[in-house]
Amino acid sequence: MAIVDDTPGVTRDWREAEGFLIDQKVRIIDTAGLEEAFDDSIQGRMRKQTEEGLAQADAVLFIIDGREGVTPADEHFAQWLRRNGGRRKGQKLPIVLAVNKCENEKATEAAIGEAYALGFGQPIPISSAHGHGIEDLYHAFKPHFPEELAEIEGENDQLPDIENLDELEGDENFDFAAIEIEEDNEKPIKIAIVGRPNVGKSTLVNALLNDNRVMVGPEAGITRDAIAVDWEFNDHKIRLVDTAGMRKKAKVENNIEKMSVEDSLRAIRLAQVCILVIDAENIFEKQDLQIADHIINEGRAMIIAINKWDLIKGEEAKKEALELIKYKLETSLGQVRNIPSCSISALNNRNLGFLMQTVLDTYELWNKRVSTSKLNRWMSARESQNPAPLYEGRSNRLKYMTQINIRPPTFALWVSRPKELPDTYKRYLMNGLRDDFDFKGIPLRLLVRTSKNPFN
Repeated sequence: MAIVDDTPGVTRDWREAEGFLIDQKVRIIDTAGLEEAFDDSIQGRMRKQTEEGLAQADAVLFIIDGREGVTPADEHFAQWLRRNGGRRKGQKLPIVLAVNKCENEKATEAAIGEAYALGFGQPIPISSAHGHGIEDLYHAFKPHFPEELAEIEGENDQLPDIENLDELEGDENFDFAAIEIEEDNEKPIKIAIVGRPNVGKSTLVNALLNDNRVMVGPEAGITRDAIAVDWEFNDHKIRLVDTAGMRKKAKVENNIEKMSVEDSLRAIRLAQVCILVIDAENIFEKQDLQIADHIINEGRAMIIAINKWDLIKGEEAKKEALELIKYKLETSLGQVRNIPSCSISALNNRNLGFLMQTVLDTYELWNKRVSTSKLNRWMSARESQNPAPLYEGRSNRLKYMTQINIRPPTFALWVSRPKELPDTYKRYLMNGLRDDFDFKGIPLRLLVRTSKNPFN
């Protein structure tokens, strides 16, 4: 999950994830490298983020480079860790010292010997790249594991599987809306905050949390890893994911930025709702529309957050900006109509409550189910109003329709000749579903199947 490169300072924010140390479930916090900077530079802000990460820990793994040996910086931060970084709520944290890059222990014997002087007991030689020494780390941390650990939540939602889809045609007893789906209220709603660099994604995360959880600043591209944070809004458990800004492929200059973009795309894929943050002064540039198109293709629910709205002065300018947004959405993202949008100022905490309520309302629509009987009455009415085009002089009849999934809402439609059903007619049906069943702004999926009896 973490972005890895030989360049120093790749990690900036602290990032946490669940994993295993042999048979023990653990929550791992990856922090930025410690820097001797106390100002508002990027290095100084990285140091503050590392301190924030340490404040969440139950134990500390202090890693030094076995190829370089113990450096003056290692000695400085070992002393700092003993005095300041190794405490939580007044209690001293256990600290385990690891000497990394020990693929060849003979070559790193000197570094291992020097490491004793840091005062953390016996150093453990490891190789992160090759997975060596993990068992030794397990034994070092074993005395500090809690007796019981919460079960790790899976990444994928458990929805009913429908086997033999084509056997559903004409089945009046099948009704996806009536299938009991166990809702786990303890599972958070996963929200990815995405957009171009420097539009205010991290500022929005900090404003929602009312905390400096992620690094912000005037420099573009500060965020690199996708940082997930658990939160609550109006009694709803939320998992906010701050992502790196995504530029055009042609402008991605180095391997680190490429990995950051891949991490952001993964965050979109695993999210349930995506907040696309755009800049009010540069509304819907081409890259904004490409990100939006990717979100829709992944089937995620989407809300447009127009940030820096306070910079738009005058009612006439605001009216023009809103009209431009509407025009861009209709012309460039016509496959999903009426995508909800909110004008906000993350820096000044304006309209954030309305934004989050819009997220919850959109999430509810993304989970909406429609009964089979309603769908088939609706399908007959739509066909009567506008029949499918003829094929070789014969009608292409719509036979049966039912919903088969949610997240996004997915429908199966049986017709006489599915290959001859034009895309324009499929869009006609999907837009009708949005209008008549209030799926406004929600990506829908329509699976067109061959009817058992295509000649009637």
